[in-house]
Amino acid sequence: MAHEISPIGTRAAVTDTRNASIGDLRRILERDQDSKIDMVAPASAISAADGNIVVTGLPPVITADGVTIADGTYRPTVVADEGISDKLKIPLTYVRRTRAEAVDLYDRNINGWLERDPSRRFLLRAFKGEPGVLRAWLSDSYKRLDHLDILTAVLLGVRESGHPVKITGADLTERRMIVRVESEDVAALAPELLRGYRSPFTGQSGEDLPLVSAGFVLTNSEVGEGKYKLTPRIVAQVCGNGMTITKDAFGKVHLGARMDAGIIEFSEDTQEKNLALITAQTRDAVATFMNREYVERKLSDIQREAGRKITRPVETVELVAKQLRFTDSVRDSVFGHFIEGGQTTAGGILQAVTATAQTLSDADAAHELETQALTAMAIAAAA
Repeated sequence: MAHEISPIGTRAAVTDTRNASIGDLRRILERDQDSKIDMVAPASAISAADGNIVVTGLPPVITADGVTIADGTYRPTVVADEGISDKLKIPLTYVRRTRAEAVDLYDRNINGWLERDPSRRFLLRAFKGEPGVLRAWLSDSYKRLDHLDILTAVLLGVRESGHPVKITGADLTERRMIVRVESEDVAALAPELLRGYRSPFTGQSGEDLPLVSAGFVLTNSEVGEGKYKLTPRIVAQVCGNGMTITKDAFGKVHLGARMDAGIIEFSEDTQEKNLALITAQTRDAVATFMNREYVERKLSDIQREAGRKITRPVETVELVAKQLRFTDSVRDSVFGHFIEGGQTTAGGILQAVTATAQTLSDADAAHELETQALTAMAIAAAA
């Protein structure tokens, strides 16, 4: 369910939200939209003071809602500090250490590198406030594709496709938006994939419900953490485990022409063109992914490796964890789900990884883990 909005200036406009309804997600995004401010600023207009980023000298913009002023103090998020590290070539471990232990060094390093190239420009994405929140420090050629616009266009594309679907969950973090779409109307038998499997959530057997549903996952980042994507996803009905097929994703990189300095206000025409493109891509994605032949073809590929027997589960899970850089807690959870699932095959590793993803409270970590599930199965099959 959705979490509460936190005050502007404390951390970000919204706390991490896990498994929200689509209605909750839309309400959060609409509330956030009014607090956003995007500005392209030269290095000469940016400085660091007491661990904050200070913007001075940018011209205000007059809109229908009044005068918007960019100048002010902004508290960087973890993501913004990562952007500062990347764009100013300051090692991230050093940025984090100086913020935690010696904020005067944090300020001096940032100011020193900004002063070396005062004409260089950056896109700063922030929430207004006293102080505001700096949520991203990006290249001035970064193309803005906001969550609310993307979500609106995708839902419109789904509606225009005429295909019955349901939203099975939505996550919102400082890094990205993740929305899962499923169609139980497009189902396929997967007896080989689910043979011998027992859901750790319901105890139901895969033989009793050997069906998978078609679906896709929408992801978008407003802060430089990846492009907008529609990725096909196959869901096991017995447990809700989702398998994302990343190589077939539709996507668009957040890269455009360099922008003039000042506050960014996109024209209505530009926004409409973005919406129209994303709506059309969604219709294409629904037609491609919500198709029984597509699902059966992908299942055939998956099931070729899924039946490989795992004779040394401890060593196999350890190998998968090492190659995919799982944390110790994720590795242990995967092993536990593998034993509980009762499926001693490479497909059992796949199920264990996707089941673990469902249990993680960190939405970014859960999404990343699910995208690794098919790779985990391939590693296990080859072991």
